[in-house]
Amino acid sequence: MPAWAFDALPCDNQPMAAELTCQAHVSREPCTGGQIESVRVEAPRAGEVRVKVAAAGVCHSDLHMVDGHLSQDDFPLVAGHEGAGVVEAIGDGVLDWAIGDRVAFCFVPACGTCTPCLEGQENRCEPGLRASFASVLTDGTSRMHDMAGGQLKQFLTIGCFGEYTVVPEQGLVRVPDGLPLWQAALIGCAVVTGVGAVRNAAGVAHGDSVCVVGCGGVGLQVIEGARLAGAAAIVAVDVSEAKLEAARAHGATHGVIGTDERPGRQVRELTGGGVDHAFEVVGREETIRIAWDSLKTGGGAVVVGLAPRGTHAVLPALEFLTAEKSIRGSFYGSGRPRREIAQLAGLAEDGTLDVGRTISHRTNLAGLEAALQRLREGVGSRTVLILDPGSPARSQPDLNHRRERHVEYLIAHAADRVHASRGLERSGL
Repeated sequence: MPAWAFDALPCDNQPMAAELTCQAHVSREPCTGGQIESVRVEAPRAGEVRVKVAAAGVCHSDLHMVDGHLSQDDFPLVAGHEGAGVVEAIGDGVLDWAIGDRVAFCFVPACGTCTPCLEGQENRCEPGLRASFASVLTDGTSRMHDMAGGQLKQFLTIGCFGEYTVVPEQGLVRVPDGLPLWQAALIGCAVVTGVGAVRNAAGVAHGDSVCVVGCGGVGLQVIEGARLAGAAAIVAVDVSEAKLEAARAHGATHGVIGTDERPGRQVRELTGGGVDHAFEVVGREETIRIAWDSLKTGGGAVVVGLAPRGTHAVLPALEFLTAEKSIRGSFYGSGRPRREIAQLAGLAEDGTLDVGRTISHRTNLAGLEAALQRLREGVGSRTVLILDPGSPARSQPDLNHRRERHVEYLIAHAADRVHASRGLERSGL
């Protein structure tokens, strides 16, 4: 257990938690599907929090995991990493959280002391990523077990495809009272990943032109981020007309069908020579090439899509020189996820950021296998599992703050671009 888990003093005014039994979707082996089982969830240990899950988004990362594209070894496992709920129990030393707090999950529990954290890149926290990529908590173990006592891995430290989960205290972000938890569920992955790629990785500025290749759950949030940043042209590329229509609803100004001949050339024709920034949000060789081909001279591509192991991208090397194009990756928003999730939740609460229209399907835990199949077939944008229908928003948002929060976002965005250009640490949202 890292030292930061013991920094706080024990809290004596909270009731002692006990192990409980609940329902969860368990994947026993890769590529074989899963089933709902009764599982045992331990009481939280020092520095940990147990959460009653209200809602969970079904992400392509979950699909890649259960289909064996990321690992063949981290099974049996409870998938799910994008969710929200209510604190049900806290472990020793936890002072920042109390029973009843409304929270969203953050799947990189940043330590705050490693080199990436000190450089403002908490998404790359070294101990946080070690735990997350091993699908365990920060002490290397899990709090979930089957009824025979066998350990169940928790995907990306979370494992929220179940009614309860235990996570490190650094893996939570407070949710505003006016934001429904079924919407807050998306902010800890799709929203912060998409908006963060625009803001932190690409540095999209007011008036820039943008292309987004892949308009699923994360791609739509890239479009939202470009809209918030004031992009002048936002070209969406997808193989689905329905997804292009959803992209336009989120702020895309143009749509290109990805199966047409040379979609990159079409983007260049639509934008008078190419875009300043292209985002790939699929994770395939051919879509990375479309993003590259969409760029103008001096433009930059950002790869956001999670590619299965063994995927390679081939690009014309001469264009690095003759067209001064560049390409980089973006993982989990390329910044400070907890801080940025908190502000994005505020923007969602007041309606500046419309999270609800990203959701194409809502279902319960029994509908998870169908949701995963929709992802395989490219149908819909995001499914949200409603695990606790009795967790509504506590109050209505104050819409008078919408313009102010948007202005604050743009000011912070501009300030970070100045800091980045000087080689200084980026500030938070």
